[in-house]
Amino acid sequence: MDFQSDRTCGRICCRTASNFKFMSISLLIALFFIVRPPPSSTALAESVDTAIAKIVEMQEGPNKGEWPYEGVYRVRGGIPFGYRIGGTSIVGEAILRAPSYASHPERIAAIARATEFVCAGIDEPLLQVTTYEGGYDVRPWASCYGARFLLALEAHHAVPAGMESSVKKALNWYLDSLQKFEIPQVGGWNYAREPGAETPSATSGFMTPACLQTLFEAKAQGYAVDDGVVKRALDAMELCRTSDGNFTYSTKTQAKMQSRMIPGAVGRMCASEAALYLAGRSDQAQLKVAVVDFIRYWGELEKRRAKNGTHAAPYGVAPYYFWYAHYHAAQAAELLEESDRASLRQQLNWLLWQTRSPEGTWNDRVFPRSAAYGSAMAVMSVLMPETATPAQWK
Repeated sequence: MDFQSDRTCGRICCRTASNFKFMSISLLIALFFIVRPPPSSTALAESVDTAIAKIVEMQEGPNKGEWPYEGVYRVRGGIPFGYRIGGTSIVGEAILRAPSYASHPERIAAIARATEFVCAGIDEPLLQVTTYEGGYDVRPWASCYGARFLLALEAHHAVPAGMESSVKKALNWYLDSLQKFEIPQVGGWNYAREPGAETPSATSGFMTPACLQTLFEAKAQGYAVDDGVVKRALDAMELCRTSDGNFTYSTKTQAKMQSRMIPGAVGRMCASEAALYLAGRSDQAQLKVAVVDFIRYWGELEKRRAKNGTHAAPYGVAPYYFWYAHYHAAQAAELLEESDRASLRQQLNWLLWQTRSPEGTWNDRVFPRSAAYGSAMAVMSVLMPETATPAQWK
């Protein structure tokens, strides 16, 4: 059998297994629904409003313009600037996506302060490409999500008055930096690289999909994007995919991973299949396998949520993976055929509802301030059906 025939056969088998697995999972969750019903549309809408109000109250920093993401990683004893820009940008985008943004003056003011902070970040020495030396360094996350937030500002026609030129300048800077942070020779991105900016390193199946979607959106909004950067990243993403739909944490050669490790890969499976699908390199069957596996193995992620440490055995799941995975599962579900969406959406919202705190926030870390990030990702997951379809790469 030639490669193409073998690949088609594999997809058919994958689709059949997915349908059987989906049926069994649906029956199991249906039983849970009887004991604890899923949230109503009214309850979900109220939870979004509550979470956004809490997020606005959590804004901090010298000019009260930040929602820094906090993890165990430190630079010079403090939260790295990449996390400060990245966290602020993610939370800012969630506020923009929430309904009735224009009718809430406190949200508009919070976004104006956040925009000022993100735009000022382009002058931060610890974000520059020129001082980047590889290794473990999260400044590329700032480029990815800083650009994404500013793109969202323009898409929502929400650029604060008088900041139009600053936003345009910063947006071009973040997009240029993101493309320059590309891994040499291999393609894609990784925040944990070999020492040396010019050293080839493994592509991250965790980071690269988010960076690709930022560039897809930038191109759709008329910004210059290097086609070669995108093509190399897509090629590298396909190296991360295994024959059973798994995606490795990082690789620079063809991936080989046992299917027993899928419980630790479900977030990047959803993120990677979505990015590849938007570029015409995945299909409905592979997307559905990823979403169904997320639901099936959600419990393995929940075991690590809000716990100390990072990558824990047996699946190497880190706490900070939880809301990343939820967001991308919700997005991948909305890219599926309409006949699949309603049931998957309900199951995803039911799972999300299990981890809502009594005060109405979500957090996957042991750090209180990271409830801003967690709540933002949860809010955007809930709002995914009303969110514009992500940009495709053509």
